[in-house]
Amino acid sequence: QVQLVESGGGLVQPGGSLTLSCAASGIRFSIYPMGWYRQAPGKQRELVAGITSGGSTNYADSAKGRFTISRDNVKNTVYLQMFSLKPEDTAVYYCNAAFAGTQYNYWGQGTQVTVSS
Repeated sequence: QVQLVESGGGLVQPGGSLTLSCAASGIRFSIYPMGWYRQAPGKQRELVAGITSGGSTNYADSAKGRFTISRDNVKNTVYLQMFSLKPEDTAVYYCNAAFAGTQYNYWGQGTQVTVSS
């Protein structure tokens, strides 16, 4: 079965950095567009960053210049490097593998990121 397993979340001070990882199994990872989403308490889940199978990337305005998404098709893993973290980045971060508009849409269980002093 398909599994997306996130790791790397935690508590970090404002201005700090974290790198999230998402290890995928059960899919042909190299052909899947991948994305990182987040959901803060009381808010809708939102796209943070996406990466195509070819390596093209896109970012939410809030993430531009601070976050970097990348993928390793040998390790079947997608990463989200986060720098200059702010309290408003606090959320549960989810990994997604999906072909838009199809049944091939998979989610990880999420990893908590808390930015606080």
